[in-house]
Amino acid sequence: MTKLRSFICGIKGTQLSIKEINFLKKFRPWGIILFSRNIKTIQQTQLLTKNIKMLFNNNNYPILIDEEGGRVSRLSKFIDSTNFSAEFFGKLYLKDKKKFSYFFEIYINQISYLLNLLGININTVPVLDLRRKKSHNIIGNRSYSFNKKVVSKIGDLCVSNFHKNNIFTIVKHIPGHGLAKVDSHKNLPKIDNKYSYLSKNDFFTFKNKNNSFAMTGHLIYSKLDPDNSVTHSQKVIKIIRKKIGFNNLIISDDISMKALKYSISENTKKAFTAGCNLVLHCNGNLREMTQVAKNSPFINNFIVKKTKHFYSIIR
Repeated sequence: MTKLRSFICGIKGTQLSIKEINFLKKFRPWGIILFSRNIKTIQQTQLLTKNIKMLFNNNNYPILIDEEGGRVSRLSKFIDSTNFSAEFFGKLYLKDKKKFSYFFEIYINQISYLLNLLGININTVPVLDLRRKKSHNIIGNRSYSFNKKVVSKIGDLCVSNFHKNNIFTIVKHIPGHGLAKVDSHKNLPKIDNKYSYLSKNDFFTFKNKNNSFAMTGHLIYSKLDPDNSVTHSQKVIKIIRKKIGFNNLIISDDISMKALKYSISENTKKAFTAGCNLVLHCNGNLREMTQVAKNSPFINNFIVKKTKHFYSIIR
């Protein structure tokens, strides 16, 4: 299990400000995540990622994006993937596996082409949350299916296809967000199901994943840890490690989301104490980013290296 402890942050605009450059030089985050606000044109985005990598003197410096397709797309200025939601591919898989395989591979190849062109090397997919009819729509059609085996299988194919295109992936939201009845961007979901049920269903989709990263969900499993969200729970992180069997890098979901009730500093410290390797902060607020940075241990003994077929993490 890696001892890596660091943070990932966002930036405000389409180019680095002087204050952001000074911040990045001083605190040296493990990676940077881009959003629609950072992306205007292909040339501008290429220059932005080039400047970030030059700042760290690392052409493989981790630059992330949240490009799921469907209603979560940061590349909408270049490609319209509105119709290609996870739900679309899940239904196609059940209807015609051969056609699904063809469509899914072409879709991921096109997204990967754009990411490589832009200088982005990590995509925060696949969503492995198991869909429910009565749950909050924050997951909804971002999930591949109501069927746990379909979610797991398409997740494996998503990871494999992106890796073939030199793009890292991040499975989310471990150990499962599908039962949440509120939006964790605004409130803290509470799930009351027993471990025996969760293990057979929501946790199932995350088992045996050949992936370097997993992102936590901000939600409470009351039967496992009634006091702490997953991101802050040593008990649940231990289940992720020991029972689900994920032993690579665990990234928190955005530490500034309102589901977490503490200050940015406390949210950061509690995430690391629970066992997260990387704390994610997305909104580009420099004051908040500084609090994250000051509360990060900076045990950074892993680097990203581009190999023949995919990016790998090496000691």
